Amino acid sequence: MDISALPFDADQMLAGLRPWVECESPTFDAAAVNRMMDILCRDFAVMGATVERIPGRMGLGDSVRARFPHPTPNAPGILILGHFDTVHPVGTLEKLPFRREGDKAYGPGICDMKGGSYLSVEAIRQLMAAGIETPLPVTFLATPDEEIGTPSVRDLIEAEAARAKYVLVPEPGRSGGGVTSGRYAIARFKIATVGRPAHAGARLSEGKSAIREMIKRIEQIEDMTTSDCTFSVSVLKAGQWVNCVSSEAQAEVLSMAKRQEDLDKGVEAMLALNTNEFTVERNVTRPVWEPSGETFRMMEMAEAFHKDVGMAFRHESSGGGSDGNFTGAMGVPTLDGLGVEGDLMHTLSEHLIVPTLALRGKVMAGMLATLK
Repeated sequence: MDISALPFDADQMLAGLRPWVECESPTFDAAAVNRMMDILCRDFAVMGATVERIPGRMGLGDSVRARFPHPTPNAPGILILGHFDTVHPVGTLEKLPFRREGDKAYGPGICDMKGGSYLSVEAIRQLMAAGIETPLPVTFLATPDEEIGTPSVRDLIEAEAARAKYVLVPEPGRSGGGVTSGRYAIARFKIATVGRPAHAGARLSEGKSAIREMIKRIEQIEDMTTSDCTFSVSVLKAGQWVNCVSSEAQAEVLSMAKRQEDLDKGVEAMLALNTNEFTVERNVTRPVWEPSGETFRMMEMAEAFHKDVGMAFRHESSGGGSDGNFTGAMGVPTLDGLGVEGDLMHTLSEHLIVPTLALRGKVMAGMLATLK
């Protein structure tokens, strides 16, 4: 099909994306995430989709599943996965307001991954407006907790993927027309140290600082990093009163490896650190995803559509996890990194490149209209 003829307009798309970006939705604020899901429910309903609201659990937000009209709605089809939680707390808009500067548009979560989700919805909208029926039924699953490893809806994602023939993930695209064809394995851990409390002024020598012990452990863990498996600590919580020797400290560890066997060894090494005064608890894990033959066929299709719209094309495996880890590891043909191009995600300079909204939107439309 001639996707270049579809009337995608990047300026109009950016205007439509703005309400999504300005609805702040940090993962741990379920009410905020659910306000975003409210917007989605309405947008999907206007498009004629069958919309289901799936209640959240674990104190996290809801999910939304939209199934778009199709003659064979129950046949295995295309699943689009988009998360609507961000790492930016409510109030970030004051420091990172939605704004456009030339070809860059800024805002919390605008690139990771509200922009990619929006272009996917616009692709469906454009195909419907043009009267182009997709060969396969299309389902969009909007989720609330990808940024913390998807602890509450992994089962929902995997159940939906098991019913699908293909999975498309509009996470941020790689610069220069890149897409993601695989993901590294990732494991998270919760660690804790136990100290002995004492008055920090009057009886300091009687105490044992959990903070001091945690610092030693953090250095030990990060020194375990090799070229095969990395370890990093980015969350630390300890103490409450400055005049009390800390009796406990908690931290979170992220481990990543290109190969599943290397991550498994890393997990084993972490769990071996357990003692009575230092505990290691394995948290959520993303399995390694290596591309299959069908994924390579999807890449060839994407490359052709990139050429049609005048974009370069490349693909690579990525160290950043996504929900594509789950579906790819299941063996469901998956292509990731189909979202907007941009940079500095998870920072106060997060932005997308505006023209890629339309260009990559056309590629998404081509994929949806061609996969069969």
